[in-house]
Amino acid sequence: MKQPANQTAVCDLTLEPNDAQRLASLRGQCDDNLRLIETRLNVDIRSRDNFFAITGEPKHAEHALSVLKNLYQETTEFSDITPEEVHLHLREFERTISMTSSPNNQETISELDNFSVIRTKKGNIKPRGLNQQRYVRSIQTHDINFGIGPAGTGKTYLAVACAVEALLRDEVERILLVRPAVEAGERLGFLPGDLAQKVDPYLRPLYDALHEMLGFETVAKLQERNIIEIAPLAYMRGRTLNGAYIILDESQNTTREQMKMFLTRIGFGSTAVITGDMSQIDLPKGTNSGLIHAGEVLKSVGDISFTYFESRDVVRHPIVQSIVDAYDVFEKDN
Repeated sequence: MKQPANQTAVCDLTLEPNDAQRLASLRGQCDDNLRLIETRLNVDIRSRDNFFAITGEPKHAEHALSVLKNLYQETTEFSDITPEEVHLHLREFERTISMTSSPNNQETISELDNFSVIRTKKGNIKPRGLNQQRYVRSIQTHDINFGIGPAGTGKTYLAVACAVEALLRDEVERILLVRPAVEAGERLGFLPGDLAQKVDPYLRPLYDALHEMLGFETVAKLQERNIIEIAPLAYMRGRTLNGAYIILDESQNTTREQMKMFLTRIGFGSTAVITGDMSQIDLPKGTNSGLIHAGEVLKSVGDISFTYFESRDVVRHPIVQSIVDAYDVFEKDN
């Protein structure tokens, strides 16, 4: 195993309880999780049973020790710790460390440590990083919520998770998935079926999240009973939605009139989450985005929450953040 260039500290860690199954989950297949931590933090990790010795620069070794502790704690809630999970923890920990230099951030760090998971039928989901946690808290405490930011920041996935949890707790009677019928360079006309069926493929990310959280059979049964409903935005006019959890996805492709129409459909006992990415507007040239307009009009309304995500909040493959940043720089310069 490659040794770090500057070995200046050794941190010892004994994880309790000494649970073979949890330790195997922490290490990952062929110790892949440990290798990822070594590579990202430039440390060397030696382990035997529940004892770990981390060698490297003092700050890096301490970071690795904390990440191992946090991941082992995760094994109480999640039976499988994947390399993707390790990556997210490393990203989350890097953001947390950047806040420790200011004493004013201690409450924020405590908030990160104490946030509970979202519970669904197929497993628990934990928001990653402060922005995701604030987003979920806002959804849980406000009737209308906006999640705005680039792809891969968890806006839609977490909205679906909150909707599923609310449905399982009988806090709402149904879930509505709404999307504007705007083509992203393609044409809907050639697709078979009515408008709802044409839009259906575009809601695949929402379906994927529902299937992951509830299972295919449960989702199908709930759709048959209209407890989960697919509603193209054009079909929302004239409706009043009570006791529902409504997710408007790709809202950057609404017009001003459509956004106003959607927001005024919200009834008693309902929660609405509006997600969108300002950098991916597919409206015809000269048409103003309803999402941008709503942000300007509603920013001072206290009962409506706005959460803005940045590239650093991306929770997909690490290269996605680099791609988002590269496009941002290019578009600003041209």
